[in-house]
This record gives sequence, C-alpha cells and structure tokens, in this order.
Amino acid sequence: MLKLTFTNVLNPRMLTFFAGVLTSLLILLLTACSNISPEIRRVHSETKAAMQGWQMLHLPTTDFVLVAFVPNTTVLGKKLTVYIEGDGLAWITPALASDDPTPRQAMGLELALQHSTSNAAYLARPCQFVSGAARRGCEVGYWTGQRFSPQVIAASSQAIDALKLRFGAKQLILVGYSGGGAIAALVAARRSDVIRLVTVAGNLDHQAWTMQHQLAPLTGSLNPADAWQALQSIPQLHLIGGKDRNITLEVANAYRARFPSDLQPEVRVIPNFDHRCCWAQQWPSISEWAFPLN
Repeated sequence: MLKLTFTNVLNPRMLTFFAGVLTSLLILLLTACSNISPEIRRVHSETKAAMQGWQMLHLPTTDFVLVAFVPNTTVLGKKLTVYIEGDGLAWITPALASDDPTPRQAMGLELALQHSTSNAAYLARPCQFVSGAARRGCEVGYWTGQRFSPQVIAASSQAIDALKLRFGAKQLILVGYSGGGAIAALVAARRSDVIRLVTVAGNLDHQAWTMQHQLAPLTGSLNPADAWQALQSIPQLHLIGGKDRNITLEVANAYRARFPSDLQPEVRVIPNFDHRCCWAQQWPSISEWAFPLN
C-alpha cells in the first residue's frame, strides 16, 4: 500500500513554487486594495472636508504642486495653525513602493478639521491628492527614501508662505502627524515665524526609527534631530501613543536627547493610543491643553 504524506505530495520544489504563487497573489491583492483608485481616496478626503465647510487648494511651488485644505470663509488673523499630513501610502509592501502616496485615511486632515481655537489650514505632502499636470516632480523617491529631502522641505515652506498670506497671519503653529512631524520640525528650523511645534506620533529621528525597525536608511532625507540647535528656542510638544509600535517613545527620546538638558522639549505619552487610534476621536479634548498659546 502506498502511504502518502504531506512531504510526498509537496516536495520542497513544489512548496517553493506554491509559496511564490501565494506571495504574488498577496502582492496583487494588497496592490488592488491599497491602490483602489487614488481618485477615490482624494474624493473621500475632499468630501469629508466639504462637509466641514473646507475646500481644496492647489499651491504651486518650485518643484511640486501641493494640495491644501482651508475653510471656505477666510477670516484674517495673527496666528495660523498648519497641520501637515503623514507619509500616506508610501509603500504597499516592505519591498514594493506605491505609485501614489495619497493617504487612505488622511489623519492630518481629520485633526485639522477639528481645530477650533484659531485659524487652521491643512497641507498635504508632495504628490498626495494630485493628478495630471499637478503631478509634476512626482518621482517615487520623494515619498520613500527622499521623503524629507531639501526639495520637499523647501516646497512645504513655500506652500506655508502662501497659506500664511491667505490668512494674513504673522505667526505660525505647525502640527505634524507621523512623517508630517518631521516636515513640521524641519520647516520650523528654517523659519523665524514659528511660535509652537506640535507633533502627533511624529518621526523626529528617522535614523533612530530605521535602526529600530531594521529598515533601509532614508538616504537623501534631512533628519529633524540634526536640526536641534535651530529648534531649541521654539516651544514644542510631542505626543506619542503608548501602544504605538511604529513611532515609539524611543524615537521621540532619541530626538529629545539631542537638546541640552535644560532645553529638552516636552514629550508626552498618551496611554492606550497607537499610531492611529485614537488621535482623531480625542483631538478636541487634547487640543484644550496642546495649544496654550492660542
């Protein structure tokens, strides 16, 4: 009698073949789910903003066209709070970069729409929410290894200049979510009009972050931790989720440790929050103590 076992039926070569097939199918599934129309992702955020009385703007800069969302009615004011989006859909798998970084859930926008203590605006990252001619400069490096490059920081600062002019503002409060925290810090380090820097799950030391997660270094990106001298005079608050496995307290502390002991910025851990939950849900109550200057 022939006795069949699993190893008889599936020899190592067949196992390798089927593993390859399953991996390919998984990548196709992830690609399909993640890239279900960047247009749908854009419309979803645009609709959410419109429901709150906000509109989309396209802001041309030297290297990119950046998208912003602002209230339909502009009220001039001395201070403007600008929320900067996270990295968005930068990668589909650890080895497969996305061809469009428009976020599936624009967390920065969700936070901005709940800001009520002063004028606020939202700024997307390069190549998020744009299509057609507005995608000029959109090379994949600008949302992967070069996501915090000098060109990206310069474009973000130029777009903030346009928002500042629109609101007649003299002073800025920058709020960055996730990778947007790095953008906010690097922009603040190059300006003299930023009076407060707030980050939410912010990637403030990407060298510490890539080492912790054993990722390839972000070659071509500036590191906020290296800009500590330019940032030491700016009041700062950095919020970290106690259950966040992406941006951990260790990353925030690596940034904080760069500063002299008497000038180290405040890092506050919010228990039971992770990288996404529950920032948007709890933002109204967090805002009450996160923006004392407003």
